[in-house]
Amino acid sequence: MKKYISNSVGRRKTSVARLYLKPGSGKIIINNKTFLKNYGFKNKIFQTLELTNNNGKFDIYINIYGGGVTSQAEAIILALSRSLCKIQKSSRKILKLNKLLTRDSRMVERKKYGRKKSRKKFQFSKR
Repeated sequence: MKKYISNSVGRRKTSVARLYLKPGSGKIIINNKTFLKNYGFKNKIFQTLELTNNNGKFDIYINIYGGGVTSQAEAIILALSRSLCKIQKSSRKILKLNKLLTRDSRMVERKKYGRKKSRKKFQFSKR
């Protein structure tokens, strides 16, 4: 018997979320800690489950590292959407319409030499 029915990876900026789904009561564990209800993007995370009518059907185990709170939340959403699509083929259409299956490829632009940041220049002095 397999321990998990589905696993997937979600990425955003420098955040990487590895998500494992297992049939259960609906508990969410992030980095071996139970999910806090006051987490900033909980509504967006639960939106994925509510759209596919899976709220409280799966136990979700998440390992996440890198990035900030926003990019971590978006990485979790992508990983969860991908896992739900593996389990239920019918949920793909709903998630696709709500743009929850799209990988946001935007990354921080690298700093260039001779400049302060990627585009900002040093102050110019005429005299």
